[in-house]
Amino acid sequence: MAVTFDLQKECASEVAIDLDKIRAPQFGRFLEDYKPGQVFVHPRGYTFSRAQMDIFARTYMQTNPLYLNIEFAKAHGFDDTPASPQMVFNVVLSLGVQNDSEKVVANLGYYNAQFLAPVYPGDTIEAITKVVDREEKGTDPGIVTIRTVGINQRHRVVLQFERKLMVQPRGSSNGPAAAQQPDDVEIPWVEPMQPELPDFVVRAPAYLTGKHTYAEDFSVGDIIVHTNGRTITDEHVVQTYQVGNTHPMHYDRVYSRSVQGKLGGQPVVYGGLVFAWLEGLASRDVSENAVWELGFTEGYHTQPTISGDTVYAVSRVLNVEPAPGDLADVVSIVSFQFIGVKNISSYDAVHEFKEELFIKEKDKKNMKLDKIENKIFEIERRLIIKNRPYL
Repeated sequence: MAVTFDLQKECASEVAIDLDKIRAPQFGRFLEDYKPGQVFVHPRGYTFSRAQMDIFARTYMQTNPLYLNIEFAKAHGFDDTPASPQMVFNVVLSLGVQNDSEKVVANLGYYNAQFLAPVYPGDTIEAITKVVDREEKGTDPGIVTIRTVGINQRHRVVLQFERKLMVQPRGSSNGPAAAQQPDDVEIPWVEPMQPELPDFVVRAPAYLTGKHTYAEDFSVGDIIVHTNGRTITDEHVVQTYQVGNTHPMHYDRVYSRSVQGKLGGQPVVYGGLVFAWLEGLASRDVSENAVWELGFTEGYHTQPTISGDTVYAVSRVLNVEPAPGDLADVVSIVSFQFIGVKNISSYDAVHEFKEELFIKEKDKKNMKLDKIENKIFEIERRLIIKNRPYL
Protein backbone atom coordinates (compact mmCIF):
# COMPACT_ATOMS: atom_id res chain seq x y z
CA MET A 1 0.00 0.00 0.00
CA ALA A 2 1.52 3.30 -1.10
CA VAL A 3 0.30 6.34 0.87
CA THR A 4 1.70 9.88 0.83
CA PHE A 5 1.96 11.84 4.09
CA ASP A 6 2.52 15.57 4.66
CA LEU A 7 5.78 16.63 6.28
CA GLN A 8 5.61 16.71 10.06
CA LYS A 9 5.18 20.20 11.54
CA GLU A 10 5.90 21.34 15.10
CA CYS A 11 2.58 22.02 16.80
CA ALA A 12 3.13 21.73 20.58
CA SER A 13 2.92 25.52 21.02
CA GLU A 14 -0.42 25.59 19.25
CA VAL A 15 -2.16 23.11 21.59
CA ALA A 16 -3.37 24.49 24.93
CA ILE A 17 -2.01 22.78 28.07
CA ASP A 18 -4.91 21.35 30.10
CA LEU A 19 -3.85 19.71 33.37
CA ASP A 20 -7.42 18.47 33.85
CA LYS A 21 -6.71 15.97 31.08
CA ILE A 22 -3.88 14.18 32.90
CA ARG A 23 -4.21 10.41 32.73
CA ALA A 24 -2.17 7.82 34.66
CA PRO A 25 -3.03 4.32 33.37
CA GLN A 26 -2.95 1.63 36.06
CA PHE A 27 -2.31 -2.09 35.73
CA GLY A 28 -2.74 -5.01 38.05
CA ARG A 29 -5.53 -5.36 40.61
CA PHE A 30 -6.38 -4.58 44.20
CA LEU A 31 -7.76 -7.32 46.42
CA GLU A 32 -11.40 -6.37 45.80
CA ASP A 33 -10.89 -6.66 42.04
CA TYR A 34 -10.30 -10.42 42.22
CA LYS A 35 -13.47 -12.49 42.12
CA PRO A 36 -13.38 -16.33 42.21
CA GLY A 37 -14.26 -17.68 38.81
CA GLN A 38 -12.94 -14.69 36.85
CA VAL A 39 -10.75 -15.54 33.87
CA PHE A 40 -8.17 -13.13 32.43
CA VAL A 41 -6.61 -13.48 28.97
CA HIS A 42 -3.15 -11.94 29.17
CA PRO A 43 -1.73 -9.52 26.58
CA ARG A 44 1.00 -9.89 23.97
CA GLY A 45 2.01 -13.55 23.87
CA TYR A 46 5.61 -14.61 23.30
CA THR A 47 7.26 -16.26 20.30
CA PHE A 48 10.26 -18.36 21.31
CA SER A 49 13.26 -17.84 19.06
CA ARG A 50 16.21 -20.20 18.89
CA ALA A 51 18.59 -17.41 19.91
CA GLN A 52 16.53 -16.43 22.96
CA MET A 53 16.26 -20.04 24.07
CA ASP A 54 20.00 -20.60 23.77
CA ILE A 55 20.84 -17.35 25.57
CA PHE A 56 18.46 -18.15 28.42
CA ALA A 57 19.88 -21.65 28.92
CA ARG A 58 23.47 -20.33 28.98
CA THR A 59 22.73 -17.23 31.07
CA TYR A 60 21.19 -19.40 33.77
CA MET A 61 24.07 -21.89 33.65
CA GLN A 62 22.09 -24.84 32.28
CA THR A 63 24.32 -27.85 31.53
CA ASN A 64 21.75 -30.36 30.26
CA PRO A 65 22.63 -30.69 26.54
CA LEU A 66 18.94 -31.23 25.80
CA TYR A 67 18.62 -27.41 25.77
CA LEU A 68 21.98 -26.72 24.10
CA ASN A 69 22.60 -29.43 21.50
CA ILE A 70 20.05 -30.00 18.74
CA GLU A 71 21.47 -33.40 17.74
CA PHE A 72 21.31 -34.56 21.36
CA ALA A 73 17.68 -33.44 21.57
CA LYS A 74 16.74 -35.22 18.35
CA ALA A 75 18.49 -38.40 19.53
CA HIS A 76 16.08 -38.41 22.46
CA GLY A 77 12.98 -38.08 20.29
CA PHE A 78 12.46 -34.31 20.33
CA ASP A 79 11.66 -32.55 17.06
CA ASP A 80 14.14 -29.76 17.84
CA THR A 81 15.94 -28.26 20.80
CA PRO A 82 13.23 -27.60 23.40
CA ALA A 83 13.15 -24.47 25.53
CA SER A 84 14.35 -25.12 29.06
CA PRO A 85 11.45 -25.57 31.52
CA GLN A 86 12.70 -22.58 33.49
CA MET A 87 12.37 -20.33 30.44
CA VAL A 88 8.85 -21.59 29.73
CA PHE A 89 7.87 -21.07 33.38
CA ASN A 90 9.33 -17.56 33.51
CA VAL A 91 7.66 -16.47 30.28
CA VAL A 92 4.19 -17.86 31.11
CA LEU A 93 4.26 -16.38 34.62
CA SER A 94 5.50 -13.02 33.30
CA LEU A 95 2.80 -12.83 30.62
CA GLY A 96 0.25 -12.73 33.41
CA VAL A 97 1.85 -10.06 35.57
CA GLN A 98 0.30 -7.01 33.86
CA ASN A 99 -3.27 -7.93 34.70
CA ASP A 100 -3.06 -10.47 37.51
CA SER A 101 -0.18 -9.46 39.79
CA GLU A 102 1.38 -6.09 38.97
CA LYS A 103 -0.01 -4.68 42.24
CA VAL A 104 0.82 -7.63 44.49
CA VAL A 105 2.84 -7.14 47.65
CA ALA A 106 4.50 -10.55 47.31
CA ASN A 107 4.30 -13.83 45.43
CA LEU A 108 3.66 -16.35 48.22
CA GLY A 109 4.22 -19.62 46.43
CA TYR A 110 4.05 -21.93 43.42
CA TYR A 111 1.86 -25.04 43.43
CA ASN A 112 1.04 -27.92 41.09
CA ALA A 113 3.26 -26.74 38.23
CA GLN A 114 3.07 -29.26 35.39
CA PHE A 115 4.99 -29.20 32.10
CA LEU A 116 2.72 -30.83 29.52
CA ALA A 117 4.33 -30.29 26.10
CA PRO A 118 7.69 -29.20 24.71
CA VAL A 119 8.19 -25.65 23.42
CA TYR A 120 10.26 -25.44 20.22
CA PRO A 121 11.84 -22.55 18.30
CA GLY A 122 9.06 -20.63 16.55
CA ASP A 123 6.33 -21.67 18.98
CA THR A 124 4.13 -18.84 20.26
CA ILE A 125 2.80 -19.08 23.80
CA GLU A 126 -0.15 -17.17 25.23
CA ALA A 127 -1.38 -17.25 28.83
CA ILE A 128 -4.75 -17.34 30.61
CA THR A 129 -5.41 -17.06 34.36
CA LYS A 130 -8.43 -17.99 36.51
CA VAL A 131 -9.08 -16.64 40.02
CA VAL A 132 -9.63 -19.65 42.29
CA ASP A 133 -10.01 -18.05 45.72
CA ARG A 134 -9.81 -14.73 47.58
CA GLU A 135 -9.16 -14.47 51.31
CA GLU A 136 -9.69 -11.05 52.89
CA LYS A 137 -7.98 -9.93 56.11
CA GLY A 138 -9.59 -6.60 56.92
CA THR A 139 -7.28 -3.68 56.23
CA ASP A 140 -4.28 -6.01 55.88
CA PRO A 141 -3.23 -7.50 52.54
CA GLY A 142 -5.26 -10.58 51.62
CA ILE A 143 -4.45 -13.80 49.79
CA VAL A 144 -5.53 -14.58 46.21
CA THR A 145 -5.11 -18.03 44.64
CA ILE A 146 -4.90 -18.15 40.84
CA ARG A 147 -4.40 -20.78 38.15
CA THR A 148 -2.41 -19.94 35.02
CA VAL A 149 -2.00 -21.94 31.81
CA GLY A 150 0.36 -21.38 28.89
CA ILE A 151 -1.04 -22.41 25.50
CA ASN A 152 0.81 -22.80 22.20
CA GLN A 153 -0.40 -21.94 18.69
CA ARG A 154 -1.81 -25.46 18.34
CA HIS A 155 -4.05 -24.86 21.37
CA ARG A 156 -2.03 -27.32 23.45
CA VAL A 157 -1.41 -26.50 27.11
CA VAL A 158 2.37 -26.55 27.57
CA LEU A 159 2.43 -25.52 31.24
CA GLN A 160 -0.05 -25.01 34.05
CA PHE A 161 0.46 -23.93 37.65
CA GLU A 162 -1.14 -22.27 40.65
CA ARG A 163 0.13 -19.26 42.61
CA LYS A 164 -0.79 -17.55 45.85
CA LEU A 165 -0.52 -13.76 45.86
CA MET A 166 -0.45 -11.28 48.74
CA VAL A 167 -2.54 -8.34 47.54
CA GLN A 168 -3.37 -5.05 49.26
CA PRO A 169 -6.99 -3.86 49.44
CA ARG A 170 -7.87 -0.72 47.52
CA GLY A 171 -8.48 1.18 50.74
CA SER A 172 -4.77 1.05 51.63
CA SER A 173 -3.76 2.81 48.41
CA ASN A 174 -4.52 6.19 46.90
CA GLY A 175 -4.14 4.87 43.38
CA PRO A 176 -7.10 4.09 41.11
CA ALA A 177 -8.09 0.57 40.21
CA ALA A 178 -7.03 -0.90 36.89
CA ALA A 179 -9.62 -0.37 34.18
CA GLN A 180 -9.80 -4.02 33.18
CA GLN A 181 -12.60 -6.51 32.85
CA PRO A 182 -12.43 -10.30 33.01
CA ASP A 183 -12.61 -12.12 29.71
CA ASP A 184 -15.54 -14.43 29.04
CA VAL A 185 -13.55 -17.58 28.30
CA GLU A 186 -12.87 -20.91 29.93
CA ILE A 187 -9.46 -21.90 31.23
CA PRO A 188 -8.25 -25.23 29.75
CA TRP A 189 -6.82 -26.73 32.97
CA VAL A 190 -5.65 -30.29 32.16
CA GLU A 191 -6.52 -33.24 34.40
CA PRO A 192 -5.21 -35.90 34.75
CA MET A 193 -1.60 -35.05 33.97
CA GLN A 194 -0.68 -36.51 30.57
CA PRO A 195 2.44 -34.82 29.21
CA GLU A 196 3.24 -34.98 25.52
CA LEU A 197 6.44 -36.99 25.84
CA PRO A 198 8.77 -37.87 22.95
CA ASP A 199 10.17 -41.35 22.38
CA PHE A 200 13.02 -41.72 24.87
CA VAL A 201 14.27 -45.08 23.55
CA VAL A 202 16.96 -43.64 21.25
CA ARG A 203 20.04 -42.50 23.19
CA ALA A 204 22.76 -40.00 22.38
CA PRO A 205 26.42 -40.72 23.16
CA ALA A 206 26.90 -41.12 26.92
CA TYR A 207 30.01 -38.92 26.96
CA LEU A 208 27.90 -35.79 26.44
CA THR A 209 26.60 -35.92 30.01
CA GLY A 210 28.04 -36.63 33.45
CA LYS A 211 28.59 -40.21 34.53
CA HIS A 212 26.91 -39.83 37.92
CA THR A 213 23.54 -38.26 37.12
CA TYR A 214 21.57 -41.31 36.02
CA ALA A 215 18.56 -42.47 38.02
CA GLU A 216 20.59 -45.22 39.71
CA ASP A 217 22.93 -42.58 41.17
CA PHE A 218 20.22 -41.18 43.46
CA SER A 219 19.04 -42.73 46.71
CA VAL A 220 16.37 -41.45 49.07
CA GLY A 221 17.93 -39.19 51.68
CA ASP A 222 20.96 -38.16 49.62
CA ILE A 223 21.89 -34.51 50.17
CA ILE A 224 23.70 -33.02 47.19
CA VAL A 225 25.66 -29.84 47.86
CA HIS A 226 26.03 -27.89 44.61
CA THR A 227 29.46 -26.33 44.83
CA ASN A 228 29.31 -23.30 42.53
CA GLY A 229 27.53 -20.07 43.41
CA ARG A 230 26.36 -17.18 41.24
CA THR A 231 26.64 -13.49 42.12
CA ILE A 232 23.65 -11.63 40.67
CA THR A 233 24.31 -8.11 39.40
CA ASP A 234 22.09 -5.37 37.94
CA GLU A 235 21.86 -7.59 34.86
CA HIS A 236 18.63 -8.91 36.41
CA VAL A 237 16.83 -5.67 35.52
CA VAL A 238 17.24 -6.24 31.78
CA GLN A 239 16.56 -9.97 32.08
CA THR A 240 13.30 -9.33 33.90
CA TYR A 241 11.92 -7.46 30.92
CA GLN A 242 13.37 -9.99 28.47
CA VAL A 243 10.93 -12.58 29.82
CA GLY A 244 8.13 -9.99 29.87
CA ASN A 245 7.70 -9.33 33.60
CA THR A 246 6.24 -5.84 34.14
CA HIS A 247 6.18 -5.54 37.94
CA PRO A 248 8.07 -2.29 38.82
CA MET A 249 9.45 -3.82 42.00
CA HIS A 250 12.04 -5.58 39.84
CA TYR A 251 13.42 -2.65 37.84
CA ASP A 252 12.17 0.70 39.19
CA ARG A 253 14.36 2.05 42.01
CA VAL A 254 12.06 5.02 42.70
CA TYR A 255 9.13 2.63 43.13
CA SER A 256 11.23 0.29 45.27
CA ARG A 257 12.18 3.10 47.66
CA SER A 258 8.49 3.75 48.28
CA VAL A 259 7.92 0.16 49.44
CA GLN A 260 8.06 -0.53 53.18
CA GLY A 261 9.73 -3.54 54.81
CA LYS A 262 12.18 -6.11 53.50
CA LEU A 263 11.12 -5.66 49.89
CA GLY A 264 11.78 -1.92 49.88
CA GLY A 265 14.91 0.07 49.11
CA GLN A 266 16.11 -1.20 45.76
CA PRO A 267 14.75 -3.46 43.02
CA VAL A 268 14.20 -7.05 44.13
CA VAL A 269 15.40 -9.75 41.74
CA TYR A 270 12.37 -11.36 40.08
CA GLY A 271 11.94 -14.69 41.84
CA GLY A 272 11.55 -16.70 38.65
CA LEU A 273 15.06 -15.68 37.63
CA VAL A 274 16.42 -16.63 41.06
CA PHE A 275 14.79 -20.06 40.63
CA ALA A 276 16.36 -20.37 37.16
CA TRP A 277 19.86 -19.54 38.44
CA LEU A 278 19.54 -21.99 41.32
CA GLU A 279 18.29 -24.73 38.99
CA GLY A 280 21.18 -24.10 36.61
CA LEU A 281 23.69 -24.32 39.46
CA ALA A 282 22.27 -27.74 40.30
CA SER A 283 22.01 -29.05 36.74
CA ARG A 284 25.48 -30.67 36.53
CA ASP A 285 24.73 -32.70 39.64
CA VAL A 286 21.09 -33.73 39.28
CA SER A 287 19.54 -32.99 35.88
CA GLU A 288 22.17 -33.46 33.16
CA ASN A 289 20.52 -36.78 32.28
CA ALA A 290 16.96 -35.58 32.82
CA VAL A 291 14.73 -35.78 29.76
CA TRP A 292 11.70 -34.05 31.24
CA GLU A 293 10.79 -31.80 34.15
CA LEU A 294 7.41 -33.12 35.29
CA GLY A 295 6.87 -30.11 37.52
CA PHE A 296 7.17 -28.68 41.01
CA THR A 297 5.00 -27.76 43.96
CA GLU A 298 4.95 -26.11 47.41
CA GLY A 299 7.57 -23.58 46.38
CA TYR A 300 8.31 -20.34 48.23
CA HIS A 301 10.68 -17.39 47.97
CA THR A 302 11.44 -17.13 51.68
CA GLN A 303 13.70 -14.05 51.54
CA PRO A 304 14.23 -11.39 48.84
CA THR A 305 17.33 -11.36 46.64
CA ILE A 306 18.92 -8.12 45.44
CA SER A 307 21.78 -7.15 43.15
CA GLY A 308 25.09 -8.14 44.71
CA ASP A 309 23.77 -11.26 46.46
CA THR A 310 25.47 -14.57 45.70
CA VAL A 311 23.18 -17.60 45.52
CA TYR A 312 23.86 -21.32 46.04
CA ALA A 313 21.71 -24.45 45.82
CA VAL A 314 21.23 -27.73 47.70
CA SER A 315 19.18 -30.79 46.64
CA ARG A 316 17.83 -33.62 48.80
CA VAL A 317 16.50 -36.82 47.20
CA LEU A 318 12.94 -37.55 48.34
CA ASN A 319 11.88 -40.43 46.11
CA VAL A 320 13.09 -42.67 43.28
CA GLU A 321 10.54 -44.78 41.42
CA PRO A 322 10.11 -46.49 38.03
CA ALA A 323 8.36 -44.51 35.33
CA PRO A 324 4.88 -45.81 34.41
CA GLY A 325 4.31 -48.34 31.66
CA ASP A 326 6.95 -49.08 29.04
CA LEU A 327 8.91 -45.99 30.07
CA ALA A 328 10.21 -47.93 33.08
CA ASP A 329 12.71 -49.68 30.80
CA VAL A 330 14.55 -46.46 30.02
CA VAL A 331 13.72 -43.80 32.62
CA SER A 332 12.79 -43.31 36.27
CA ILE A 333 11.10 -40.55 38.25
CA VAL A 334 13.25 -38.80 40.85
CA SER A 335 11.84 -36.25 43.31
CA PHE A 336 13.97 -33.64 45.04
CA GLN A 337 13.63 -31.07 47.77
CA PHE A 338 15.38 -28.05 46.32
CA ILE A 339 16.80 -25.30 48.53
CA GLY A 340 18.37 -21.93 47.68
CA VAL A 341 20.58 -19.85 49.98
CA LYS A 342 22.34 -16.51 49.60
CA ASN A 343 25.67 -15.09 50.73
CA ILE A 344 26.77 -18.38 52.27
CA SER A 345 28.11 -21.40 50.38
CA SER A 346 25.84 -24.42 50.09
CA TYR A 347 28.43 -26.49 52.00
CA ASP A 348 28.54 -24.02 54.88
CA ALA A 349 24.75 -23.68 54.91
CA VAL A 350 24.23 -27.43 55.31
CA HIS A 351 26.79 -27.67 58.10
CA GLU A 352 25.69 -24.51 59.91
CA PHE A 353 21.92 -24.93 59.79
CA LYS A 354 21.84 -28.76 59.62
CA GLU A 355 18.34 -30.28 59.68
CA GLU A 356 16.66 -26.89 60.04
CA LEU A 357 17.73 -25.95 56.51
CA PHE A 358 15.26 -28.53 55.18
CA ILE A 359 12.28 -27.56 57.37
CA LYS A 360 9.80 -25.32 55.55
CA GLU A 361 10.19 -21.74 56.66
CA LYS A 362 6.41 -21.27 56.91
CA ASP A 363 6.22 -24.08 59.49
CA LYS A 364 8.91 -22.74 61.81
CA LYS A 365 6.73 -20.34 63.78
CA ASN A 366 4.58 -23.18 65.11
CA MET A 367 7.75 -25.13 65.87
CA LYS A 368 9.20 -22.15 67.76
CA LEU A 369 12.15 -22.03 65.39
CA ASP A 370 13.67 -18.90 63.87
CA LYS A 371 13.62 -18.44 60.12
CA ILE A 372 16.95 -18.65 58.33
CA GLU A 373 17.89 -15.25 56.90
CA ASN A 374 20.27 -16.83 54.37
CA LYS A 375 17.61 -19.16 52.99
CA ILE A 376 15.86 -17.68 49.96
CA PHE A 377 13.97 -20.51 48.27
CA GLU A 378 12.46 -23.95 48.77
CA ILE A 379 10.44 -26.19 46.48
CA GLU A 380 9.86 -29.84 45.58
CA ARG A 381 10.52 -30.86 41.98
CA ARG A 382 10.03 -34.07 39.99
CA LEU A 383 12.26 -35.12 37.08
CA ILE A 384 12.19 -37.93 34.53
CA ILE A 385 15.81 -39.12 34.47
CA LYS A 386 17.41 -41.71 32.21
CA ASN A 387 18.36 -45.07 33.64
CA ARG A 388 22.04 -45.92 33.24
CA PRO A 389 22.60 -47.27 29.72
CA TYR A 390 23.77 -50.84 29.46
CA LEU A 391 25.83 -50.87 26.28
